[in-house]
Amino acid sequence: MTKRINHLLEKMKENDLDSIFITSPANFYYVSNHLTDPHERLIGIYISQSHDPLLIVPALEKEDAKNAGWTYDIISYYDHENPWNLFADQLRKDNENPEVIGLEHDHLVLERFNAVKTVFPHAAITDVQEILASVRVIKTKDEYARLKQAAELADFGVDVGVKSIREGVSELEIIANIEYELKKQGIQQMSFQTMALSGAKTASPHGTPTMKKIEAGDMVLFDLGVVFEGYCSDITRTVAYKSITEEQQNIYETVLAAEKKAIETAQVGTEVGKLDQAARDHIKKAGYGDYFNHRIGHGLGIETHEYPSMHGNNKLAIEADMSFTIEPGIYVPGKGGVRIEDMVFTTEKGPELLTKYPKELQIIDA
Repeated sequence: MTKRINHLLEKMKENDLDSIFITSPANFYYVSNHLTDPHERLIGIYISQSHDPLLIVPALEKEDAKNAGWTYDIISYYDHENPWNLFADQLRKDNENPEVIGLEHDHLVLERFNAVKTVFPHAAITDVQEILASVRVIKTKDEYARLKQAAELADFGVDVGVKSIREGVSELEIIANIEYELKKQGIQQMSFQTMALSGAKTASPHGTPTMKKIEAGDMVLFDLGVVFEGYCSDITRTVAYKSITEEQQNIYETVLAAEKKAIETAQVGTEVGKLDQAARDHIKKAGYGDYFNHRIGHGLGIETHEYPSMHGNNKLAIEADMSFTIEPGIYVPGKGGVRIEDMVFTTEKGPELLTKYPKELQIIDA
């Protein structure tokens, strides 16, 4: 925790920042090691160049924050108290009057932004989202271990899903079985809403599972992930049930080849956008360019979708110890679609796949 705070302080000096105030649960967890879902209550970490860090939590979480390893001062508040007033009072006691304060502009709602301006009436306000993202993008050995375990559990979830396929079972029944078996493995929550789509519904990249029943000839798409000790996994696999058409098989093989090309491109020093371009060029040459309608992937860690965004125009150079997804897809309205997604961890020797569930085409005949 202290290493992360010191790293942030270094970044703040580089950017002429007196202080930052962190309020998003993901960055809050990264800095404090306290994992929380605060609902409507305020949580925050104030980091200053001139004073020790200060944590703000509801009174009901004070001991949890201490148990998570926080050793600096804590402002805790009861539901009838105004935490902003307590925060302002503490700053006055500490003679804290920063000229510049950094906030997460993509997180603060207007009400809280105005509250910050009341607490810091004379400070210039700047966005520190990029700074925080740049600190979090390079994973430690501990983060790698958690991501790897989360990936193994995602593999398990897909395996359960595939083995649950049979004639007449619904998408939601399959999801219920996946999540039940993962709960038995000790998983407290999924990293996002589990997806099991079948037939023509697989043409929607963000489709909604329903009581639709699996039928012979359907493609079945699974997209799922778990949270393991605060870190997320994300995997997608597509299988066929009973039979497959020539066009479906061609789409599948095209997506698989595109994913392999993007993975091979994921070398240290390569621009992020080159990965998207490698997959997109292959899909376009196969005649399906109009049906690949999203970026190649996204960063992955404490959040399922985090920095960097793996789109074709991203010039960011890949570094060792980055974690992201590669997930090309082809989606043909009215017919169906295929997506194959893996978690990638970059090393100086090349990309390592954390998700390992088989990707060669499977035709399930249960």
